[in-house]
Amino acid sequence: MTEALLGVMLVLAFLALLSRDLLTTVVLMGVFSLVSCFWFYILGAPDVALTEAAVGTGIGTVVFIWAVFKTERRDHGSSRR
Repeated sequence: MTEALLGVMLVLAFLALLSRDLLTTVVLMGVFSLVSCFWFYILGAPDVALTEAAVGTGIGTVVFIWAVFKTERRDHGSSRR
């Protein structure tokens, strides 16, 4: 089970790196944090899982989404290829 969760986390991190849209990246990292909550719980650390759920998945994702909406999200084409 832990190998499957680590595989999902690896795929989510890779997709977040490849994403060109900031909002998509933030959502993928929020899901990454949620999967890591399950991983911590399976490893026997429910206190760490609860903290990760509250801070990483909850507050962190909300703050990053707020920051994304305060920035310009359009791709101008020449900045990154």
